[in-house]
Amino acid sequence: MNRQDIQKLIVGPIATVPTPFDKNFEVDYGRMHELAQGWVDNGLVKGRAVIKVAAAMGEGPMLRDDEWPYLLRTVSQATDGKAAIVCGLHYKDTKRTIEDAKRAQDMGAHALQVCPPIFNLPSQEDILDYFSDLSDAIDIGIMVYHTHWMPGGRVEIDTFLKMSDFEQVASVKWSCPEDVEYNDISKFTKIFNVISNGHTVQAHKLGARGYINLTAESYPAHDLKVWDLLESGKYDEAEKLEDSVNEPLRIFSAKVDSRSGGQGRVKKGVMALMGQGVGSSRPPSKPLNSQELDELREILIGFGWPVQATANEAMASQNSEY
Repeated sequence: MNRQDIQKLIVGPIATVPTPFDKNFEVDYGRMHELAQGWVDNGLVKGRAVIKVAAAMGEGPMLRDDEWPYLLRTVSQATDGKAAIVCGLHYKDTKRTIEDAKRAQDMGAHALQVCPPIFNLPSQEDILDYFSDLSDAIDIGIMVYHTHWMPGGRVEIDTFLKMSDFEQVASVKWSCPEDVEYNDISKFTKIFNVISNGHTVQAHKLGARGYINLTAESYPAHDLKVWDLLESGKYDEAEKLEDSVNEPLRIFSAKVDSRSGGQGRVKKGVMALMGQGVGSSRPPSKPLNSQELDELREILIGFGWPVQATANEAMASQNSEY
């Protein structure tokens, strides 16, 4: 695929989907197949949204090298060509990243979310070489994940502009460092599909073509509505709707994270309460307990969402002894 074809796919709310685990913390591929079919049935389809597999919030770093490719293939088969699928590949050197990228391509990914090789502590030239070599090695898209808050993860504006020569680099998942003007993304929104990782409305006004969210996989209708409002230029309505969900969930997440860490814990709790249990995160992360789930349930009901499970039912669906 060329850049233009890839960019038609990487648009809308990015659903960073969780990895389902059974009671032994092994990947439940059958459950993933069911969920993926449901995501398509509920509107997470090409041209409207993206299904992102094995990324950080989907617990990709916790997956073995013999697990994530089959998880990706499961989603690809279940969605049957109807969904745009992105696979997360993070924190590896050029050789390993290219090897994994080719596997992801064979397993049905349309694009990859790739951050700079932070453990190499790369220079800007190293980052350019890394993405240039990766672009030359594959035929699917690349979304550059700007992890500027991590040592070695920052990509300068000029470096992004130089990536315009890399055919498979089609998108940038953008988060803005404190010493950079947010409006600077307008320098490359005509080159890449910018996916905002925060400041959704401001980014869309500047030309962004999608946004990271907390909930698209658990209740697609919410984020598809936010996207439709953005695309219609109804920015005040979009911001109000997005904030009405994100702010309570962020406050809740900050509170429960003090008991146990893990990027998938709240996401999995929401899924369980919406009747879409996906098991627990792998240890040492602990699932939400009954008190936390009860509080989260009231938050979701306050959104007007069709909550399907009680706290006790959600607790049981997490398949955990914690």
